[in-house]
Amino acid sequence: MGSELARSVLRTAAVPSYPPAANSVLDAKVAYFSMEIHIEDDIPTYSGGLGVLAGDTIRAAADLGIPLVGVTLVHRLGYVRQRLDPERGQTEEPEPWSPETRLTELDVRTRVEVRGRSVELRGFRYDVRGAKGGSVSVLLLDADLPSNDPADRQLTDRLYGGDAEYRLAQEIILGIGGVRFLRALGCASLERFHMNEGHAALLSLELLDEHVERRGASVADATDVDAVRRQCVFTTHTPVAAGHDQFPLDLALAVVGRPELGRMPAGFTHEGMLNMTYLALHLSHYVNGVAKRHGEVSQHLLGEYRIEAITNGVHVATWAAPPFLALYDRFLGGWRADNFSLRYALKIPLEEIAAAHHAAKSALLERVALVTGIHLDPAVLTLGFGRRVTAYKRPALLLSDLDRLRRIAANVGRLQIVYGGKAHPHDDEGKRLIAEITHRAADLGDAVRIVYLEDYGASTARTMVSGVDLWVNTPRPPLEASGTSGMKAAINGVPSLSVLDGWWLEGHVEGATGWAIGRDGYERGDGADDRRDADDLYGELERVIVPIFYERPDDYLTVMRNTIALTGSFFNTHRMLEQYIAHAYL
Repeated sequence: MGSELARSVLRTAAVPSYPPAANSVLDAKVAYFSMEIHIEDDIPTYSGGLGVLAGDTIRAAADLGIPLVGVTLVHRLGYVRQRLDPERGQTEEPEPWSPETRLTELDVRTRVEVRGRSVELRGFRYDVRGAKGGSVSVLLLDADLPSNDPADRQLTDRLYGGDAEYRLAQEIILGIGGVRFLRALGCASLERFHMNEGHAALLSLELLDEHVERRGASVADATDVDAVRRQCVFTTHTPVAAGHDQFPLDLALAVVGRPELGRMPAGFTHEGMLNMTYLALHLSHYVNGVAKRHGEVSQHLLGEYRIEAITNGVHVATWAAPPFLALYDRFLGGWRADNFSLRYALKIPLEEIAAAHHAAKSALLERVALVTGIHLDPAVLTLGFGRRVTAYKRPALLLSDLDRLRRIAANVGRLQIVYGGKAHPHDDEGKRLIAEITHRAADLGDAVRIVYLEDYGASTARTMVSGVDLWVNTPRPPLEASGTSGMKAAINGVPSLSVLDGWWLEGHVEGATGWAIGRDGYERGDGADDRRDADDLYGELERVIVPIFYERPDDYLTVMRNTIALTGSFFNTHRMLEQYIAHAYL
């Protein structure tokens, strides 16, 4: 199977012509399952980094001609539309949309069982076009059909919404329903099933059923398990416990409706729970973390399983701002189909980098003025922070010593900061942190002007990562699995000031691609300390970054150019997907 997949993948990637969109699903060799996928900025089928990565992966597959199909849910009510509240930090409301008006409905139907009820599913299709004319399709499953119980019609409405039973029902639809839908479409060529996080782990049980049925047996044996393992790939994205879905066995037995769950051997369940991470681990031949350090951390946490590492990337053509797209088109021919070509950015004149960045910064400041009414100064060093807001990312660390920030701005060089980011609706601490940031911003006033952009999404992120002068990232190690916001900044020439964790351990070259926070402490392995990290952050600004920006602008532009050539040419989804092909899919 592996050698045939190798031949088919390489053959498809090598030919100059591509199968038409109408056949791309049936030709797929790899099915890529993700609870969220960013397919367009204004289609709210994603919440943040996981979905953006999934979308970037699919765009890279289309560029490279990889025979892949994406599978997700339609999420008719989206994730959340964020509104900022002076006291609560954030309030949320649904973000409804109509897939019928944006996607192509397929005439195929399939069914899954949820709490003993038969739930009919349909699918919509979105085709992603690549740089050389190829396409990859995304299938979005939908339960909103008249044949279903009113409660079941809502099962594909809310991304990460509802209680444990609602979430488990969604995972039945994604994993089991996804495999059944692909089979109903006639996808006979599929050889690999890639689970992007554990939400789709139930697909492994559906594949197990297929092998049992093929043998004409009633119970799975070791040969069935081994056959499923050869088909499955699992990527884990976080060492944070909340990111690993698990359900009480009694709930799983009732909702999934498989009595054998209670009798499954170790590996299918974990500590009396149906743990989706452990289910995926047990039934996958290849498991990886999303950065080298994350692979090491995951190996420590999940020692009985072998954990590899493939560091995340970003899709350059999606995240480069228009001025940089035009710049690369002029100086780096063929870069859209070959992101490694960004290494030749070292030949781009500094004045061209400066002009592109000036245009991108102007676009950001215009957006800030339009949205907030605040007019930031284009001549001032502008810092950016845009992440999902949660405690371990420490978004308020940059504002932990307001007096020191005032002194730096007054005595070394002026500063202004642009924030963005949503908290999960159930993350009260994340909402409190947003309120804290807005209160501290008010305390700083004009000494250091700060804006918090509401309803942070892909469009806002694209404007921020390209328009700020410095990207700041402050996670508490070792909880940053990878992170991709700094990669997006890098392809726009924006260097990072970041904690040495996740991808930055690999991308950081001090003074060449950016600057590190807390490098001495983490080399000693003694973990994170908020006060020490804040002191190091301020020290880098005060002694290094601000003086270079204002006193030696050509040196700062050189760092920007290095960032494109050294960071952007490697930390992209073209490289990432080619590693998946070599190590996981073949």
